[in-house]
Amino acid sequence: MAKPILECAACKSQQSYQPFTPAVCPQCQSQWLEARYDYEAFKREILRGLPNRPNNLWRYQDVLPLDNPAALDLYPAGGTPLWLSQRFAPNLGHVQTYFKDERYSPTASFKDRQAAVAVAAMNENGIREAVIASTGNAAVAYAAACARAGIKLWVFMTSLVPQEKLREAALFGAEVIRVSGNYDQTKQIAAQFAQRKNLLLDRGANSIPARESMKTIAYEIVEQLGWKAPDWYIQAVSGGLGPLGVYQGFKELHAMGLISKIPKLAIIQSSGCAPMVNAFKAGHNIATPVIPDTRIIILSTGSPGEAYTYLWNLTQDYGGTMEAVSDAEAFAAMRSLAKSEGMAVEPATAVAFAGYEKLRKAGTLKEDELVVINCTGHTFPVEKHVLGDQWAVDVHLSKDQTPAPREGLLAALENLDETTTTVLLVDDNSDDALLIQRLLEGRKKYRVYHAKDGWEGLSMARQKLPDLIVSDLTMPGIDGFGLVEELKLDPRTKDIPVVVVSAKDITAEERQRLSGHIEAVYQKGSLPTRKFVDQVIQVIEDKDKNG
Repeated sequence: MAKPILECAACKSQQSYQPFTPAVCPQCQSQWLEARYDYEAFKREILRGLPNRPNNLWRYQDVLPLDNPAALDLYPAGGTPLWLSQRFAPNLGHVQTYFKDERYSPTASFKDRQAAVAVAAMNENGIREAVIASTGNAAVAYAAACARAGIKLWVFMTSLVPQEKLREAALFGAEVIRVSGNYDQTKQIAAQFAQRKNLLLDRGANSIPARESMKTIAYEIVEQLGWKAPDWYIQAVSGGLGPLGVYQGFKELHAMGLISKIPKLAIIQSSGCAPMVNAFKAGHNIATPVIPDTRIIILSTGSPGEAYTYLWNLTQDYGGTMEAVSDAEAFAAMRSLAKSEGMAVEPATAVAFAGYEKLRKAGTLKEDELVVINCTGHTFPVEKHVLGDQWAVDVHLSKDQTPAPREGLLAALENLDETTTTVLLVDDNSDDALLIQRLLEGRKKYRVYHAKDGWEGLSMARQKLPDLIVSDLTMPGIDGFGLVEELKLDPRTKDIPVVVVSAKDITAEERQRLSGHIEAVYQKGSLPTRKFVDQVIQVIEDKDKNG
């Protein structure tokens, strides 16, 4: 399967698709390029009934930006049900309202689609470590997908995000960085961290795999409605990636002649963070940023950038509106939906339902129009005791929501470099491990993890991808020699430096076995404290310079 061609949405010039390279039109410098595929071939497959296809988003793999999806161990997102409202909408005098229930995705969010395609693209291109900034759902979805793919993920979230969301991302093995600033500040420091570490940064709406993933929602809706389009599609938004991708799907289906119209679009925001709605009601195609003032943190993107302009264009081309609702209206809609439909949804989704109520009462949604509402998220927290204490790193930028000064960002980044450096101790003797941990933490703010035997150490090394491993030699199960050999055989861990700390003298034969695989050997009984700590710090700094 060939990769797509990118076409500029402004001037229609075309160029080849390069995964994870920011695309810019060489003719007009626009940064909005859309993927183009072999639609005639895909239409033939659709008319054949898409035989032997899975009941998830990979059903539509012909129009997703991957070389050969069938060859990958794919994360199974999508394939969610479309429910006809039984009481919530009829109570408002509307009988043709459907809920696209994305709660049935792996982490109960439509962001699972984004994570599935983006992480599949990472796998296909050999990327083993990445960074994402998120208001919640995307972080959790990416953490789960990366766990399945064996990719190390750094998650940056504002400390205002509910702790359950942060813990959920940590549960899947992501390194969680909790930033005491707003979401726009969080994106800024995440981008600078990725640049410092030379890691892939997920670019949200500007990422082709992320944006393309969302159009599978449109394909599923149309297929579930018997190959017809709804009159309206409604979604609550923060940054706007969801509906931008969904409407790419509607446009493709319309261009293939499979639907007769493209739905009208209703964008709903929290009134405490509604830059899109403000601009729409003022008749502007560019949104002025706002400082978020809402308890619904998942929707707290104060600066939507060009995403708003593209959504504005969709409403002008196909009809639609944008509306804001208060937090109180959202919470009321959440309770009403739970009581009338038995559906527990997160506050961000409740915003969409409160917006639907408002538009229905205002007569914007006509009685005979067919409406689909995007329903996502859940209300159930992850058990807190599963993770222990070391599940997040704090980054303090500012006490309020004002922009952090440049020197504050630099100081935070320098501190972050230290506090995100991880050391894995592998030792079955807890007292010895605690001594080494205290020696290290006495000098640097490293994050130290402890594995109690070689097998656990191997598992944690593959999951955490630490900057350094300090291992004992004599342990039950797999000993230090076996651990080092396994680490060097695995492409994920072969470049992690290892320091051996042994309780016994090392024979010449044993030294030869370790030769070329480790950085240094120390004996526990006569551990030269200063030399040991200096050596560990030097190994880590050398790794950072060479990495």
